[in-house]
Amino acid sequence: MSERRTSLTARLARLGFTDASAAERALSSSPVPLDDPLLDALGGTADPDLALSGLLRLLEADPGLPERMAGDSLFTRRLLAVLGVSATLGEYLARHPEQWNVLTGPPERPAPDRLRAELLAAVGADPGDPLPVGLADGQDALRVAYRARLLDLAGRDLTGEADVREVAGELASLADAALEAGLAIARAQVPEHTLCRLAVIGMGKSGGGELNYVSDVDVVFVAEPVDGHEEEALRAATRLAAAMMRACSDTTPEGSLWEVDANLRPEGKSGPLVRTLASHRAYYERWAKTWEFQALLKARPVAGDLELGRDYLDALSPLVWKAAAGESFISDVQTMRRRVEEHLKERHGEVERQLKLGPGGLRDVEFAVQLLQMVHGRADELLHSPNTLDALAALSEGGYVGRDDAAELAEAYRFLRRTEHLIQLHHLRRTHLVPADEAGLRRLGRALGLTGDPAVQFTELWRRHSRGVRRIHEKLFYRPLLVAVANLPGEEARLTPEAARARLLALGYNDPAGALRHIEALTRGVSRRAAIQRTLLPVMLGWFADAPDPDAGLLGFRRVSDALGATPWYLRLLRDDVAVAERMARLLASSAYVTDLLLRAPDGVKILGDEASLAPRPLADLRAEALAVVGRHGDREKAEHAVAAVRAIRRRELFRTAVADLLGLAEVRTVSEALSDITAVTLEAALTAAVNKIETERREPIPARLAIVAMGRFGGRELGYGSDADVMFVYEAVEGAEDRQAHLAAHSVVEELRRLLALPAPEPPLGIDPNLRPEGKSGPLVRSLSSYAAYYGRWSSAWESQALLRAAPVIGDAGLCERFAEVINPIRWPEGGVGEQDVQHIRRLKARMEAERLPRGVDRRLHLKLGPGGLSDVEWVAQLLQLRHAFEVPELRTTETLSALEAAVEYKLLTAQDARTLIDAWCLATRIRGAVMLVRGRASDLLPTDHHRERTAVSRLLGYPGSGDLLEDWRRHARHAREVTERVFYGTV
Repeated sequence: MSERRTSLTARLARLGFTDASAAERALSSSPVPLDDPLLDALGGTADPDLALSGLLRLLEADPGLPERMAGDSLFTRRLLAVLGVSATLGEYLARHPEQWNVLTGPPERPAPDRLRAELLAAVGADPGDPLPVGLADGQDALRVAYRARLLDLAGRDLTGEADVREVAGELASLADAALEAGLAIARAQVPEHTLCRLAVIGMGKSGGGELNYVSDVDVVFVAEPVDGHEEEALRAATRLAAAMMRACSDTTPEGSLWEVDANLRPEGKSGPLVRTLASHRAYYERWAKTWEFQALLKARPVAGDLELGRDYLDALSPLVWKAAAGESFISDVQTMRRRVEEHLKERHGEVERQLKLGPGGLRDVEFAVQLLQMVHGRADELLHSPNTLDALAALSEGGYVGRDDAAELAEAYRFLRRTEHLIQLHHLRRTHLVPADEAGLRRLGRALGLTGDPAVQFTELWRRHSRGVRRIHEKLFYRPLLVAVANLPGEEARLTPEAARARLLALGYNDPAGALRHIEALTRGVSRRAAIQRTLLPVMLGWFADAPDPDAGLLGFRRVSDALGATPWYLRLLRDDVAVAERMARLLASSAYVTDLLLRAPDGVKILGDEASLAPRPLADLRAEALAVVGRHGDREKAEHAVAAVRAIRRRELFRTAVADLLGLAEVRTVSEALSDITAVTLEAALTAAVNKIETERREPIPARLAIVAMGRFGGRELGYGSDADVMFVYEAVEGAEDRQAHLAAHSVVEELRRLLALPAPEPPLGIDPNLRPEGKSGPLVRSLSSYAAYYGRWSSAWESQALLRAAPVIGDAGLCERFAEVINPIRWPEGGVGEQDVQHIRRLKARMEAERLPRGVDRRLHLKLGPGGLSDVEWVAQLLQLRHAFEVPELRTTETLSALEAAVEYKLLTAQDARTLIDAWCLATRIRGAVMLVRGRASDLLPTDHHRERTAVSRLLGYPGSGDLLEDWRRHARHAREVTERVFYGTV
C-alpha cells in the first residue's frame, strides 16, 4: 500500500500538482474514484491542485457528474479548465451544481439579442415588451443567470474556443443585457417610469465593446419627457437610473455583478445623475474638458431607449472632433497621461505589477490609440471606432501607424487583456495587479500554455510586451507631428482640393495650380502611401511656405516621393519623425543644389533625423571607405565602376555637408574643410584606381611614385561647393627605372585619372585645374621632383612663391610628398622674407588683377572675390604677411588664410581688430558664395541683385530679414576690410 501511495504521489507531482501528498489524500477520500485519463486532464490545467479541489466539491454535490464527463471530452476540458483557473466559479458550481450543463454543447457565441432575452426572462420580464418590467426582487435571479453565462464564456475562453477579442466583446454584450434586465427590475420599483424615456450610454470598456470579466461598467444617462413635463420626467428618470444601478451593483446572497459607475457624466459626482439631451449638449459645448471629449470616443447606446441613445451620439460625436482641433488638445491629453503615471509612482508597491496603468500597460496602448483617433479622426471617419483593436487596425490601414508597430501593439494588447482576464477570473475580483507569489505566476503561465518554468516564462513574456508597448507608446503618443496636425484648422486636415487651393493662395505659392497638381498626384487613391501623404502634406505645405521657394519645395517633395514612395521606410520615417519631415521641407524649398543631390540619391533622407549624422565625417574614415571601395574594383574593367562608387560617396558627403550648412549646424570653416577633405579623398581614390588600371594594362608595377599637390583654395582647405580642384602632379622614378619610362607611366596615370573623373555620371562634376603648375598651360602636365626643384631654383618668380604658400602635398606617396615640401619650403618661406622689390611687384600684380579680371559690366562692389574687401583682399594680406615673416614665425607656415591671420595677431604683425575685420569679411563672403550655390545650384562670385526671389532666398538662408539687410551688411564688412587692405597690404596711411 505504501509503495502504491508513493507511486501515486510521484505521478501527481509529475502532473504538476504542487502539493502531491495533499492531492493524494484528497483523492483517497473522494466519493467517486478518478481514473487515469481524468488525472491526466487535471494535470493539464493551469492549477491542478485548485482544479482537483473544485472537482471534488462538485462531485459531492452531483455524484453522477463523472459519467457525463466520461462521455463528453469537450465538456470535461471546459469544466476542468474553469476549475483550474477560477476558485470563485468553482465555488459557484458547488452552490449551483445544476449549472454545469452550460458547459456542454457546441462552441457557439450567443447573439446579443439572445443574451438580452435570457436575462430579461430570468428577472420575470417579457423580452418582447418595448418597456419590459421585471420583478422588483429579481436581483438574485439576475446574478444566477448572469454567472451561468459567465461560466459558459469562461469555459470557451479557457479552452481556446474564443479569442480574447471575442471574449471582451461577449462580456460587453452580457453587460448590456444585464443593464437591460436591471432596468426592467427598476421599472418594477419606479411606477412613474412611464413619464420618461431613458437611454443608458455605455462608456469606457463597456462602450468600446471590450469589457473585462470584472470591471466597473461606466455609463451616462440621458432622458427625455414623454408628455412634455420635463421636471417630473427627470425626477422619474433619476429614480429609475438609481434603481437600475442598485439592481446591478448591490450585494445579495448571490453577490454583486459589478459596480455601475456614472462618474463620467457632466460635472462628475457633483452633477445630476440624469440630464436631457439638450442639457448634455450645452454642457459639452461650453464647459467640457479635453478628457471628457476623449471619453466620448467610446460612447455607445447599451440599454433603455436605444433611439434616444442614437440621438445622443448624433448630437455629441461631432463635438469630439471639434475638441481635437483646440490649441491645447495635445498638451492636455499628454498632461493627463503624465498625471496618471505620476500618481502610479506614488503607489510604490504596485507600479511594477500594474498590468493596466504601469509602463507598457494597457492604458499606454489605449491612450496612444485614442490620441491618434482624435487627431486624425477629424478628417477620416474610418477611425471613429470605439473599440481599441478596431481603431488600431484602422489607424494602420490608414497609414497613421506603421504596420509593424500596429501589429506589435495589437499582439501586446491581446496578451495583456488575456492576462488581465485570467487574473480577474481567479477570484472574480476587479484587479489589474499581476500576482507577486510564485503560485500565481505559475498559474498564469500554465493557463497561457507556457511550458518549462511557467512563472519565469510568463514574466519574461510580459516584460517583453511591456517594453515594446512603452517604446511604441512614447513614439506615437509624444510624436511631434501630432501637434502639428492637431493645430491645423479642421478643413485643412483632410486637404481637399478646395481647401488646398485656398491654403496655397494664403501661403503665397506663386503657382497654386501647379502646386495643386502635385498635391493631387501625391494624395490620390486609397493606398497606404496616399493616406500617409494626406496626413503629412497639410503640415509640410506650411513648412514649404516658411522657406524661400515653396513651389520648388513641393515639386521636390513630389519627385523624391515618386522615387521613394514604395520604399517602406521612407514615409514611415517622415510620419514618425517630425524633425526629418520639417528638415526635408526646409531643404527642398531652400536649395536647388541639395534637391538635386537628393534626387540623385533619395535615400539620403535617412540622415536627416539625427544631428550627429549630419556632422562632417573624419578625413580618416572617409579615406578608409573610399580606398576600400577601390580595393574591391582592382582590374581594368572595374576602374570606371570604382571611381563611380567613389563619386557616389562624394555625392553623399556633399549632401551631408550642405544639409548641415543649410540647417546652421556647421560653421563656415567647418564647411570649407569638409568640402576640401571630400575632394582630397576623391582624388586619392581616383589616383589609386588609375594606377591599378595602368598597372593591369602593363602587367607590371609602374616605375614611378606619384603625388598630387593641392593648390589654391584646395590647398588651403577653403573649397566651396562649386570650386575646381587646383592641383600639380609630381612623380619620382623608382630605383633602377629610367626617368623617361617613369615620366610616360606617370603621365598615363594622370591622364587616366582625369578621364575617370570626367566620365558622365549623375554626381556633381569635380573639375581638375592644373594651370598653377610651372609655366602654366604651356608647361608639362606632370613633372619629376627634380624638374620642380630645378625650375623653382632657377626661374621661380614672386607670384609663384605666393602660389606655393597654399601648396599642400598630401595625396599619393607619403615620402614623395615630404620631399616635395622640402623643395618648395625655401621658395615660399624665403630666408629673410621677400624683398621690397618683390613686395612692389606683388602689389602691382594685385592692382592689375583687380582691374583686368573683373567681369565687364558688373558692380565691382558686389563681386565677392575680386571686389574691394572681398576674398582676394583678405587672402593677399595674409599671404604678404607670410612671405615677409614666415621664415621667422613657424605658425605662419600654414596654407590656411584664417590660421595665418590668427598667427599674425599672436606675433603682433597685425592688430586683433584688423584681423577680426578681415576674418569676418572673408567668412561672410564665403557664406554668401556658398548660399548662392545652394540656392541656385550654380556657382557665382556676385552678390545676387537682379533676381528678387533669388536674392531673397539667399538672404533668408543666411538669416537676414530682408535682401536689403544682406546687401547693407556686406557693404559694411567689405568697406572695413578694404580699409585694412589699403593700410596693411598697399602700405597707405
